[in-house]
Amino acid sequence: MERKEFLALADACLARVAAWLERFDPDEVDFSTSDGVVTIEFADHARYVLNRQTAADQMWFAAGARAWHYVWNSSSKCWECDKDRHELYACISGVISEKLGRSVGI
Repeated sequence: MERKEFLALADACLARVAAWLERFDPDEVDFSTSDGVVTIEFADHARYVLNRQTAADQMWFAAGARAWHYVWNSSSKCWECDKDRHELYACISGVISEKLGRSVGI
């Protein structure tokens, strides 16, 4: 994948997640962004991190002691886990739903 294409896809992913997080009450779920990173923080100070890994052409998501690496699948037009092929946005909404104790979806 060309570097420019990866950066555009990765930045669109980060922007989508940040826009989704805007909907939450900041006392429940807060977030910050920096170059290539979205940090998600909860009321109990737990932090989850989504970031682009330019050298590997991947998106990485860490939630507590769990972490996943995602590659772009140009056929299905989504970020898929490099191990079991689950989709990135489903993972993010799943672990945040688990953390909050209620269903939330991107």
